[in-house]
Amino acid sequence: MKKLLLATAATALIAGSAGADTVKLGILFGFTGPIESLTPPMAAGAEAAMAEVSASGKFMGGSSVEAVRADSTCVDSAAATSAAERLITSDGVAGIIGGDCSGITIATLTNVAVPNGTVMISPSATSPALSTIEDNGQFFRTSPSDARQGAVMTDIILDRGYKEVALTYTNNDYGKGLADAFQAAFEAAGGKVTISTSHEDGKADYSAEVGALAAAGGDVLVVAGYLDQGGKGIIEGSLDSGAFDTFVLPDGMIGDSLPAAIGADLNGSFGQVPGTDSPGAAKLQGMMGSEGALGPFVAESYDAAALMMLSMAAANSTDSATYKGKVMDVANAPGEKIYPGELGKALDILAAGGDIDYVGASNVELIGPGESAGNYREVEVKDGKIETVRYR
Repeated sequence: MKKLLLATAATALIAGSAGADTVKLGILFGFTGPIESLTPPMAAGAEAAMAEVSASGKFMGGSSVEAVRADSTCVDSAAATSAAERLITSDGVAGIIGGDCSGITIATLTNVAVPNGTVMISPSATSPALSTIEDNGQFFRTSPSDARQGAVMTDIILDRGYKEVALTYTNNDYGKGLADAFQAAFEAAGGKVTISTSHEDGKADYSAEVGALAAAGGDVLVVAGYLDQGGKGIIEGSLDSGAFDTFVLPDGMIGDSLPAAIGADLNGSFGQVPGTDSPGAAKLQGMMGSEGALGPFVAESYDAAALMMLSMAAANSTDSATYKGKVMDVANAPGEKIYPGELGKALDILAAGGDIDYVGASNVELIGPGESAGNYREVEVKDGKIETVRYR
């Protein structure tokens, strides 16, 4: 964590001394709301990439990069839209790292980014709807679609011997998209979903929702929600009533705050979150200086920022209309493979007219819709901690 704080501080120091030669990038994450415990490390990951590029002195004629944070809230589309508008019109950012949650990403992309011609690269918006959205070639994501997560979650559940599940999801684009993708994959593989029902975030009491889930039954309860609000409430209500004692936790439910809030009763629950055991992940772990595995979407956040800056360098322009055409080029072969800590090297190669294949920390490989092909870390809660079981 000490290294991470130094990297973030370096960003501010370099940016503050750069004057007119400063390129601003927006970070549009839910610093308040149902995933607020996840977003500070995500933002720090993106800012670490910006600090690395700034420190190299090789970006856009020696320009530095400054991060401008804005709160998406994760769930309030009006607030997120206003925040995105401020980033573009008031702060003058050259691109946006974000959004984080799918619903606000769809809203800000459609209502703000596309009309203003601004590139967005999201590390964590996973709705399948974003694969086909009209984006004018301006939207990319370093996380895989939930169409992929639904299939991976199916494999994990069936591998553990569970054939029947109850399913609850947060009532938004992320929750509905993941629930539909999972149910289709699970039933196609021979499993049974006893009930699929939505829940709202921010409620004080989830006894009615838990009652319906309990009545339908199931070996385990899949909670496609958010770890700091509704998903946590559903689990607490289930445990209090004895409805379920084992929970399947998709990516929006993975984070240290959940086992800290629930306690020992969460032991044995399991799930998945985007992640890889690639060499790039290990390199970023060393740079970040924190213990244990990288937090959810931290690697993807570093990679989103790195891809944006390297695309600018490849295009020799910070204009979205120009550099958007380089994102897929720098993300994929052919070219020299680039890992965290090697962004200065990548800038040298691009300046000399060479090609790079940005692998990054999350094993980046962008497919047709401009999104990650997808790698997942299977996890289980053991002794109050989220531990890695394997990678898929």
